[in-house]
Amino acid sequence: MNNSHFPEPQSPGAPAPRRRTVVKAAATTAVLAPLAAGALQPTAHAATGPSFSHGVASGDPLPDGVLLWTRVTPTAEAVPGSGKGPDTEVSWEVAEDKDFQRIVVRGSTTSRAATDHTVKADVRGLRPATAYWYRFRAGDVVSAVGRTRTTATHDADVSGVRFGVVSCSNWEAGYFSSYRHLAARGDLDAVLHLGDYIYEYGTGEYPEKGVRATSPAHEILTLADYRTRHGSYKTDADLLALHARHPVIAMWDDHEIANDTWAGGAENHTPGTEGDWAQRQAAAKQAYFEWMPVRPSTEGTTYRRLRFGKLADLHLLDLRSFRSQQVGVGNGDVDSPERTLTGRKQLDWLKAGLSASQTSWRLVGTSVMISPMAFGSLPAELLKPLLELLGLPSQGLAVNTDQWDGYTHDRAELLGHLQAQAIRNTVFLTGDIHMAFANEVPVKAGTYPLSGSAATEFVVTSVTSDNIDDIVGSWASPLAEGAIKLANRHIKWLDMDSHGYGVLDVTAQASQMDYYVVSDREDPAATVSWTRGYRTPSGTQKVERANAPVR
Repeated sequence: MNNSHFPEPQSPGAPAPRRRTVVKAAATTAVLAPLAAGALQPTAHAATGPSFSHGVASGDPLPDGVLLWTRVTPTAEAVPGSGKGPDTEVSWEVAEDKDFQRIVVRGSTTSRAATDHTVKADVRGLRPATAYWYRFRAGDVVSAVGRTRTTATHDADVSGVRFGVVSCSNWEAGYFSSYRHLAARGDLDAVLHLGDYIYEYGTGEYPEKGVRATSPAHEILTLADYRTRHGSYKTDADLLALHARHPVIAMWDDHEIANDTWAGGAENHTPGTEGDWAQRQAAAKQAYFEWMPVRPSTEGTTYRRLRFGKLADLHLLDLRSFRSQQVGVGNGDVDSPERTLTGRKQLDWLKAGLSASQTSWRLVGTSVMISPMAFGSLPAELLKPLLELLGLPSQGLAVNTDQWDGYTHDRAELLGHLQAQAIRNTVFLTGDIHMAFANEVPVKAGTYPLSGSAATEFVVTSVTSDNIDDIVGSWASPLAEGAIKLANRHIKWLDMDSHGYGVLDVTAQASQMDYYVVSDREDPAATVSWTRGYRTPSGTQKVERANAPVR
């Protein structure tokens, strides 16, 4: 990046904007009414010139900086995945006010076809715990304005930190109303996306009957496909509003690549007809790093660590790149020490980070549920010899072996580390399964609660992706919820038939997850309501119901 002069906004006599740009700008401004009127509306631009059709975003905030992102469409034919379009100089600026009267830093970079004309600016030199506004420019065209926020210094006393928490946003399954409601909040430090930001399926594959068609229409396999799919998601007005309003801290799960991804393949990948897995995986990861406000990784992974003063650190995991292949339900190999979910290097990194943590809370973003969920888990320890003879998992018959339940040796090592090192106030934050949970993470599921809990876990439901209610019908949820809670006493609450998001509030006294549900995922104007809250009081490793959302 080079320091550059940032030209003045376009004059009123400039050519009229294209209709599509005006509509998108109006939609973005409308859903972000809590910000100053017009603050996010891009400047008009010529029909033949460049555009910022995919919004702006920020992510991975630090005490002295933040990562900024946008995509330039330099010419009409340079659509996502096309590989077309000339190199284009892009300037950016960051200010302390929405009117850009107090600009603190400027710079420039170049958009190229090699990176699908996406650009990132890793801005440093900012003040900690401060809100900033930012924008980009290509020629005379100015992007929408985004707002972001830096974190507190590592030695700062922080009274509280608050995150929006989301996962599993399937374009065809519904509208992203959850994003709109989170964008309207002015009290969030960041939004945590726990994975499945996009889905790889073709139109009509999942769900079979959607409310809107995805692009491209076929299952995505190539670099051009993944770029196109990311680009289509970033035309959604609610998603654009979310990114423009808050820094987003993102990690991937499987659908950013393919369903049930593991290191050497995926359930939704057929080598004979869908090409080489390594090439598909590399293409998906390249597109992800191009299109997401995530700092590039030399190892092609998203595991990393952020900190929020002396209050909390956030450990983000990559549970797809290094894992062993999933096994079937009832297969005793889930207990094998030869199988791994995290990979040795990542697990050691996590354990070391938890041990070295000097914050009040340790938050762990895990894309799949760490708490056991099994039918018959309660008597498992009593029947352990019989289960071993039968080749069944020693912690009971797991329902979903794509979760930590399918990799019990890694889980036992991690929870044993928490217990042996007396590491308290660890909270796992989870998405993936399109349901909401409040769990105590038992040291030994078969003897819980006598064996105690090593941590707690809050699982958020999907933004739109199908859950039990959508697949089977509303009659099934109460029966399934009752059966799961009866067999898993560490699961204190679950909701199997709602869509929405969570808001996590962390203070020295407690960490509370408030669960919000949208009225109808198929309604683009869906309303939202608070449905339940659960909190973990400091030092307890327990969850308890909250009477009201944190204000």
